[in-house]
Amino acid sequence: MGRRIAVHRPRFERLPTWMTVVAAGAALALVIALIAWGATSSVSTFYTIMTTPPAVGTSFIAPDISKAHRSLDDDSLDDDQRHATAYLAAQPATYWLTPEQDPVGQAGDTVGALAAQAREEGAAFAVAVYGLPGRDCGNHSAGGLSEAGYRTWVEEIGLALRNAQDVQKVVILEPDSLALAPECGNLDERTVQLREAVSALQAPGAWIYLDGGHSGWLDAQQMAGLISAIDVAGSVRGFATNVSNYRSVADEFAYAHEVASYLDGMHAIVDTSRSGAATAGEEWCNPPAQTVGEPSGTRGDEVVDANLWIKPPGESDGPCNGGPAAGVWWPDAAVSLTDGVR
Repeated sequence: MGRRIAVHRPRFERLPTWMTVVAAGAALALVIALIAWGATSSVSTFYTIMTTPPAVGTSFIAPDISKAHRSLDDDSLDDDQRHATAYLAAQPATYWLTPEQDPVGQAGDTVGALAAQAREEGAAFAVAVYGLPGRDCGNHSAGGLSEAGYRTWVEEIGLALRNAQDVQKVVILEPDSLALAPECGNLDERTVQLREAVSALQAPGAWIYLDGGHSGWLDAQQMAGLISAIDVAGSVRGFATNVSNYRSVADEFAYAHEVASYLDGMHAIVDTSRSGAATAGEEWCNPPAQTVGEPSGTRGDEVVDANLWIKPPGESDGPCNGGPAAGVWWPDAAVSLTDGVR
């Protein structure tokens, strides 16, 4: 038989029971603390989104699905048009939800795509909801849905907004709908339609702004009266001025303050997308020699929450001054609006 070799195994001292219990307790406490910290951080972020309206410094997305962004695939653009289009595609701006572009059955998915981009970038997104029956009183942006179709459409949009509770959202509701109402003679219908739309669009983290006209249109007291008629003061943040217009920032801020003085605490957002030159006067349909204004989220005060590019520069106001139909991407306008800026 071979020689048996003794194997020496190391000895391990068993910890006393009380030390094992203490160590396990400490580890468990650490895990609980980490979970609690993460939960607290998430709740804090969620609470901030829910309770903080847009303000100076709020970051907005430049929508990947904007007409400017999509137009970059157009091989017919010359170098100047492409440069201008690329510049505008990169600027934070509002996406317009219309039933023609985002009909029932697709509008919710569009909002979901915007929310996903905002979530990825850690930013807010802004939409203009623009589909009322008899929209624009038959003018260049005429169209819209039936009464029943409109209800279904805004309910779909509202559901998508509620599914994006973790993202800050700005909703510009039906530009021109109130300021045009006296001229169109449809204030009674608009009052009901807008009140129902506000109800349908309620969502955590969504800040809704009604139509507020602009400084060269209705006087402040009349505009405030139209806003008051909707009777939704507790459900909206305020009103939006200068949408799709070319007024100066100074005039619009002053106007917003005057309108708000009749509305007991309402706030405003001002469209500065095309207010750079501010020399258009009464001309509102593709006036020449205008330029983009101050970028979104760079101006505000105690009444105006922030400025925002609401009308996407480069989209036509209508078939006037050489432009195509309203809302169509117009490369020549993109070039002129960014002259000296890009």
